Amino acid sequence: MASVARVTTITSRSEQSFEDAIRQGVQRVNETLRGVEGAWVKDQVVNIADGAITSWQVTLEVTFVLDGAHGDASSD
Repeated sequence: MASVARVTTITSRSEQSFEDAIRQGVQRVNETLRGVEGAWVKDQVVNIADGAITSWQVTLEVTFVLDGAHGDASSD
């Protein structure tokens, strides 16, 4: 069975760690999109104030499979 997927970019920030930022981003995207199959960490950034890290930020490329007949090869 064929499928069609889309990739979308999200940014997530945490005051704890990169891992927490990733976890929060994946959790949030799963609340919004159906068919999420994976995520690629495209970028990592720390935000700094007065010489100390204040937050960790990640940019994720999220892949999800599209719903509908156009993505299903059996409907051709």
